[in-house]
Amino acid sequence: MSADRESHDMNGMTDMTHTDIALLLADAADEAEIGIAPVQAVIRGGRRRRARRWAVAAATTLVLAGSTGVTLAVTGLPGHTDRNAAVAAEPSTPEARHVYVPQVTEVARGTDHGKSWRVVVSVWGAPRDASEAAVQLAAMRRYGIESAALPDHRHLVGMTSYYSGLYYGDNPLRTIIFNTVKKWEPETGMSLMSGALPLGRANSDGPERLVVGAVAITARQVRCGWKDGTSTVVEPQAVAGSPVEWFACTAPEGTAYQSAEVIQ
Repeated sequence: MSADRESHDMNGMTDMTHTDIALLLADAADEAEIGIAPVQAVIRGGRRRRARRWAVAAATTLVLAGSTGVTLAVTGLPGHTDRNAAVAAEPSTPEARHVYVPQVTEVARGTDHGKSWRVVVSVWGAPRDASEAAVQLAAMRRYGIESAALPDHRHLVGMTSYYSGLYYGDNPLRTIIFNTVKKWEPETGMSLMSGALPLGRANSDGPERLVVGAVAITARQVRCGWKDGTSTVVEPQAVAGSPVEWFACTAPEGTAYQSAEVIQ
């Protein structure tokens, strides 16, 4: 696994023009319809783990909730003092707020059985109304987020979305974790949210060798435990637009995911 960075075409998202956005608006207008209740969080083939809490200053907390998966339920940013001032200073255009083109960070990469793979996290700004949300939903589909992970566009209004996905070889982007969050408040404590899945193509029934998750910004090290009794220690990293840090671990060949915990 390497911490190197590379430029990504994001399936054309980074070069989105006004024409592209106009086409997305048209697509969204054609496709907008009343949908089923939103799925706040989806983990593909994943497991949920929550670590013991500890008292620390200026930390965010990831809360596991509900039967539909993992929900990133934190509100407020550390150091936040004046919500009204923050709202007033917020960029006004959807482009400046990253509503249609997300901020993307690569958190891990490697090679498995001759196939290159990489894990990315994209952060999508909150749409302010149903029109912006409809365009965002179309942009998310274009980016490659699976439809099953997406709520109805109306449920994206006012919500920031966090998406982690796996590129494996030439296979399409696979969902690992998808969350939507309305607002942020400073929290104290140490928590961990993770999802595990096979390191391979979609629908692979192999062992869950890839673990991806998010931790409080105060966390320094995460230990991933494997079923053969060994473990891997990694350092979480900052992700553009995210108030929590992210990590990824891969199990050695022949074993699989068992646990994940913040150790420092």
